[in-house]
Amino acid sequence: MEVEFSKEEFFLPEIKYEYLDHTADVQLHAWGGSLLETFEQCGMAMFGYMTELDYVTVTSCYQIEAKADDIEGLLFHFLDELLFLFSAEPFLICKRLEITKFDIETFEIECRCYGEPFDLDKHPQGTEVKAITYSAMQIIQEPERNHYEVFVIIDI
Repeated sequence: MEVEFSKEEFFLPEIKYEYLDHTADVQLHAWGGSLLETFEQCGMAMFGYMTELDYVTVTSCYQIEAKADDIEGLLFHFLDELLFLFSAEPFLICKRLEITKFDIETFEIECRCYGEPFDLDKHPQGTEVKAITYSAMQIIQEPERNHYEVFVIIDI
């Protein structure tokens, strides 16, 4: 669902992710000071693998929702919804993600996705992400240290 947004208060957060080699696939490793930030960073890592984000401008905003039965399922469904946003109309490549609802008791996420439609004339084509996997998924939570990490293998 497309939503209105203000470009005046728009900022890009610090990058807190990296790519790790994994047999025929790639592993996303993201971290942050909260689980919410870590989920946002993991979503951005996936988009960053598909194109160089420096070429992406923010022209629109879409909202997605994800629900699950546990925290791993929530991360899986969150990334899967983001992948669907890219793979189908509006073919959105995101420059920023803003989770507006993050409920780890009911395992629900609502997220605003800021970006523009993917355009081969403008955006360098990275690697196609075919699917998100549960394989070797890890979610590390150390709230006493404000330290959170996720590891997710994506099928390329």
